[in-house]
Amino acid sequence: MIRPQRITTADIYHELRFVTSRSSGPGGQNVNKVNSRVTLRWDVAHSSILTDEQRQLILQKLTRYISRDGELILHAAENRSQLQNKETVVKKLNALLQKAFTVVKKRTATRPTAASKIKRLESKKRKSEKKQWRRDVF
Repeated sequence: MIRPQRITTADIYHELRFVTSRSSGPGGQNVNKVNSRVTLRWDVAHSSILTDEQRQLILQKLTRYISRDGELILHAAENRSQLQNKETVVKKLNALLQKAFTVVKKRTATRPTAASKIKRLESKKRKSEKKQWRRDVF
């Protein structure tokens, strides 16, 4: 498998759509007046930047965030500021893309060493003896 080239939000920024809405949470009456929640939408299925391999990888690994239309949707409403929420959602996207494109190293099976087997058996024996001493003698 060819390792896909990493992409960043700077590469796809022109394809991202930011939608603002009213946020719940801290802010008092300000919450009822200001659109501070930011929703990021990115049409992964029709993205011109992605190769077919990258698209498949994203659609496969990030299915939790992708709608039926092939649109990746992320929300941020942690902060009271719209700008901070926009930065937060972009950071989330960066983290998700980085996680999706990392190739998981295949684990090679190994056997326990003789020393580790002996150590395990000795610790089991010690625990057993400790519990033997706790028993009531009739």
